[in-house]
Amino acid sequence: MQVAGSIKRKLTEVLSPRRLDVVDESHLHVGHAGARPSGESHFRVEIVAAVFAGKSRTDRQRMVYAALADELKAGLHALALKTLTPEEDSAANCES
Repeated sequence: MQVAGSIKRKLTEVLSPRRLDVVDESHLHVGHAGARPSGESHFRVEIVAAVFAGKSRTDRQRMVYAALADELKAGLHALALKTLTPEEDSAANCES
């Protein structure tokens, strides 16, 4: 789980998340564009960080992509992102 570990480490260093979930979904994309036989090409990331406050969804995603630029260049093909502030995360949990 080399790529997942790198994703967790870099996002933790750069964005100081309150919560970070990284799920390798590569097995769901076997045979699709960008899929690698070894896996670790498609990830779902949910990140809750105070640095997202006041930022648009697009700006938040740009922050994540910037932090993971090396991984994207090295073959990370797809990221499904959910980026929340702590307040948004609390509100979402209250609705559940």
